[in-house]
Amino acid sequence: MIFEHEIPQNSKLYFGASAKLKREIESVCANFLIDSGFSEIVTPFFSYHQHEVFGSSEGLIRLNDKDNSKVTLRADSTIDVVRIVTKRLNRSSDNKRWFYIQPVFNYPTKEQYQVGAEILDGSVSEVAKVALTLCNKLNIDASFQLANIAIANILVKNYGFSIDDIKNIHLEKILNSRYDWIKSLVAIESLQDLNDLSIYPKDIAIELEKLANCAKELNNPNILISPLYYAPMRYYNAVVFRVFKGNDVYLTGGEYKIKDVNGAGFALNVDNILAKKIKRA
Repeated sequence: MIFEHEIPQNSKLYFGASAKLKREIESVCANFLIDSGFSEIVTPFFSYHQHEVFGSSEGLIRLNDKDNSKVTLRADSTIDVVRIVTKRLNRSSDNKRWFYIQPVFNYPTKEQYQVGAEILDGSVSEVAKVALTLCNKLNIDASFQLANIAIANILVKNYGFSIDDIKNIHLEKILNSRYDWIKSLVAIESLQDLNDLSIYPKDIAIELEKLANCAKELNNPNILISPLYYAPMRYYNAVVFRVFKGNDVYLTGGEYKIKDVNGAGFALNVDNILAKKIKRA
């Protein structure tokens, strides 16, 4: 039996103070991003193309259009922003900086509000600077972590490590390796730990150097560097970052390639930040 006051599990309801605070968070984000040269885009709730990046339709909410073609509710904003800007708006706009404030939906009834920004042909350090500044404006007291998912992929492909051990941080299994340099790799936490890359194989050293260069450009002594953190993100392919505290993740981002488009972006989890601010109040 479904009562009249019930709403579907994992859907969202905002009213009174929470609705006001949500609007304030989104307003701070919008004003800052506009001042930083971003243009706003609001993409359709419905999409023909989400499955192309998701790989399967398992997490998508599926419908059909008037011609019975498959349609899904938007489960990821970056996919559609990149596709629409490059394939539909490219003749009318040469802007490379876009932001959105809108929800995404996952099967069966999960709803999540996001503020996101994309810089097409942009660098990960460029977009990470924007993300860090935005977090400061929202007074988010949390850790900023840099990682490079290419390192995990190299360890699996070239050195026989298990991706499951890396994903689940099975340090005992990872350290039980015939490679002397793996202990140093696991121990990396800061930019200072990346001063000497000569002890690593060339393929690993190249990816560590990308982390070092990004950290230097951000010029923030509190950045946590985690080479073995494996972010299960669909299209990010190299340096990624997140803002988190404990089990709460407030922002994720990184550099990506979607079909033939390179870019960098982030998504801020409005609901997690809202919950943090309400709890603090």
